[in-house]
Amino acid sequence: MQKKPEPIRKADVIWMDGKLVPWADAKVHVLTHSLHYGVAVFEGIRAYPQPDGRGAVFRLREHVRRLFESAHICLMEIPYTKEQVVEACREVLRANKMTEGYLRPLAYHSDGAMGVGAVNPVKLTVATWYWGAYLGEEGLKKGIRVKISSYTRMHMNSDPTRAKVTGHYLNGVLAKREALVAGYDEAILLDQQGFVGEATGENVFVVRDGTLYTPPVAGGILEGITRDSILKIAKDKGIPVEERRFSRDYLYCADEAFMCGTAAEITPVREVDDRRIGAGEMGPLTKEIQSVFFRAVRGQEPRYAEWLTTI
Repeated sequence: MQKKPEPIRKADVIWMDGKLVPWADAKVHVLTHSLHYGVAVFEGIRAYPQPDGRGAVFRLREHVRRLFESAHICLMEIPYTKEQVVEACREVLRANKMTEGYLRPLAYHSDGAMGVGAVNPVKLTVATWYWGAYLGEEGLKKGIRVKISSYTRMHMNSDPTRAKVTGHYLNGVLAKREALVAGYDEAILLDQQGFVGEATGENVFVVRDGTLYTPPVAGGILEGITRDSILKIAKDKGIPVEERRFSRDYLYCADEAFMCGTAAEITPVREVDDRRIGAGEMGPLTKEIQSVFFRAVRGQEPRYAEWLTTI
């Protein structure tokens, strides 16, 4: 039976266009342009508790930079500077007295004119809530079961795959629902040529003979910030890494596989299309990278201190 997602654990306030608004009052009009046409850009960002009792946001400036790049690609002008958005993220966490949480900045076209050619003013909101392990605590430790989706990852000439756009996620929603109904935890979408692309909200890595492989950004995947962090960790650990395309049967024969993203963090994959991956549990290289990552986000790896912005 499909597991029902847990409802959001509500915070007290949401930042909306420079003001802190009570959670229940953070509303938009039903004719908001982005609600109808899917032209909105967003980020998912996490804050983690630190050894000194404070909280810190993981790679906040990189996320904000990507938000602005997504807006630029979509011809949207965000009416704030990057530093103002950074401060808005920190402010909403402080206002909710949170040292740990998930942040969701969202820039969207407001109401006014309708039609695909309408260009309404851009507004910005930043919400935060507590979000546990996206693919489950058990999944983080023991791995998840994955299905190759019947849906294909969109082509970069039909949608700007480098941008994190709300409308793109119909692709992932349909793939995810298909997988859940079939009894799996997550789905992987292949690209237009049949190579492994990405999951519904995560990048994909495999391990074979001690080398770490991941699809290239040029293949039309989202350039994940957690993905980039893993590439840096692997380099620092002396783990060979190759960004290259690979097929689903190469994935079936991997020694290890895992997914990564802000929400999912680093989640091992134990099975794909009913085929066991490696030993059917978290592999040693995945475990090593996951361990370093979780220490880094919690301020226990001085080498990566620059990734953290205190709240």
